[in-house]
Amino acid sequence: MIYFDHLPLNKDILEALGELSINYVFQPIFYADKKTIFSYEALMRPTNMSVTELIADYEKKDKLHVLEVATFFGAMQAYQLRGYSEKLSMNSFPSESFTLEEGRIFIDYYGDINGLTIIEILEYPYTVYSAVNDKKIAAARHNLRLAIDDFGAGINNMEIVDMYSPHIVKLDRELISFIDEDRFKQEFVKQHVAEFHRRKIMVVAEGIERAQEFDFLAKIGVDYFQGFYLARPA
Repeated sequence: MIYFDHLPLNKDILEALGELSINYVFQPIFYADKKTIFSYEALMRPTNMSVTELIADYEKKDKLHVLEVATFFGAMQAYQLRGYSEKLSMNSFPSESFTLEEGRIFIDYYGDINGLTIIEILEYPYTVYSAVNDKKIAAARHNLRLAIDDFGAGINNMEIVDMYSPHIVKLDRELISFIDEDRFKQEFVKQHVAEFHRRKIMVVAEGIERAQEFDFLAKIGVDYFQGFYLARPA
């Protein structure tokens, strides 16, 4: 269980965080050798409901900022307790960003995160342009990487890529599932991998569940790989 009461945050946010009952699991993202880990993605696991239900509840209550803070402070807490040294990928709402005070406290409390963290931009619920700008500034200042999550199946498309100029794009599992048998998916992914590489953007294929999917994606030059075929969240 993740606890927040020891953090030097203001009283209001600490009280809101204290209402959460959450844990974190981590799913590795691999290089093409299937053995070397590039990063660990932190995945929130509420103890009394699904993460989808929690997000829907907090969106309805206009409290997504609480989950944003919980994700970064909670995931880093769990990451350090596990003693990982690879990069840490943390999900972030496109509508939210830290306040200046929260950002300062995060750096002061957890120490030097230069080059350590990947901020994965989710596709929901909506985009706030000031939050986009805040994340781009934070990424440049602390040598962090921005990643677009779930590309190609919903809101996260080339317009979002153009908006963030990310370091990484993660292809949605809907594009990956049975790609070895689907010529439309194959052409779509090939074209976009080539375009992302032209822009010096690295590509992650997520949701890989079969050897045939992995083999095809490795053959066309995808950079990193994630999914149950390689490792489940734990």
